[in-house]
Amino acid sequence: MNVRRSAAVLAAATAVIGAAAPAVAADPSPSASQAFPAALYGSTDPTYDGVWRQSLALLAQDTVGVKPAAEAVDWLTGQQCANGAFAPYRADTATACDAKLMVDTNNTAAAVQALAALGGHDAVTDKAVAWLKSVQNKDGGWGYTPGGASDTNSTSVVVGALTAAGEKPEDARKGDQGPYDALVKLALPCKGDGAGAFAFQPDKKGNLAANADATAAGVVGALGKGLVVEPAKQDEAAACSDSGYPSAQQAAANGAAYLTEALAKDGHLDSALPGSTDQPDYGNTADAVVALAAQGQAAQAKKPLKWLTQNSSAWAAQSGPAAYAQLILAAHATGTNPRDFGGADLVKQLNATGPAPRTASADSENAEDAKDSENAENAEDKDSGSDSDSGNVWWMAGVGLAAGAGIGFLLSSRNKRRQP
Repeated sequence: MNVRRSAAVLAAATAVIGAAAPAVAADPSPSASQAFPAALYGSTDPTYDGVWRQSLALLAQDTVGVKPAAEAVDWLTGQQCANGAFAPYRADTATACDAKLMVDTNNTAAAVQALAALGGHDAVTDKAVAWLKSVQNKDGGWGYTPGGASDTNSTSVVVGALTAAGEKPEDARKGDQGPYDALVKLALPCKGDGAGAFAFQPDKKGNLAANADATAAGVVGALGKGLVVEPAKQDEAAACSDSGYPSAQQAAANGAAYLTEALAKDGHLDSALPGSTDQPDYGNTADAVVALAAQGQAAQAKKPLKWLTQNSSAWAAQSGPAAYAQLILAAHATGTNPRDFGGADLVKQLNATGPAPRTASADSENAEDAKDSENAENAEDKDSGSDSDSGNVWWMAGVGLAAGAGIGFLLSSRNKRRQP
């Protein structure tokens, strides 16, 4: 999910539908009078994305074998409310969470995925998962905030949290409805505009409109996967097929086919903020790479991955930790070395945005590099008929969530309601 963004709270009305869509803040830069926690990754105002960007940063570090600083992990666990939920940011954790604090599914699910990966935080993740189950909608999905209409991004990031915590998403049900049922209902048929894509939410008339951000999230969620996707064997090119009421797996394949077509021309997805012209959406493109890799579309992920290696450096530097994390997760999903991503060391750049991680041995870093290199070579061997430069080389958040990067499952990276 395009973890990415610098946002401001949308009006409550917009929130619930439009909900998991982060709004753009006027100026995310901290003033001289602001002092943010030293244990937090990123230097911009964490009001709308603190937990999100911290979760992605820790998750990305763990994925590449880096041990996060203990204080960074403690900061994240300390953000949890007594009921198990997480808000985007709690400046004063000594004060108990109350009804005025907007907790949400996206930050909670991202924290679960990070802490489950790190291990040793079962008490925290168990409470968070219990809360997520308690706010599941009757259609089997989740909205950004409790009681909000289900959307693809929120449902998908929660699916990832359930999987990370060792649960079976299909067992999380309200009556006879589960998360996969909710996702399939948000998938477009294989005809007409946006064939095979996922919508963010139905509009007021119940119509579905293709959304590239939601589609990237939906593909991963429908496959029962989370923010971290392991390199998959190349499968045959995905094709859109209705075959009656599609299974979650077929809906994921349909979404992958849509993304492949959307990326075919330029190698990147576009976004258009109100009043602006289309522009490359780096975060959504990174999420699309992860989605294609999850579906076994290694060959189809090559072009957008290459585009990111050539064009994402300035965006990541401006956006911060969540952006670096998204790129690291895209590299990991494709077996690409994140320490040489178009000449950039994404791991070093991410580490520099927060507290220094616990020292990782040179052996572990070399082993990670070797593993990434081997995965890339294997992917190349299995796809000898396609472009040979593949070896060089996202929720998600919802209202008020912005990852100082691109997730999502947030501003600088994407607006969940943007059309493809």
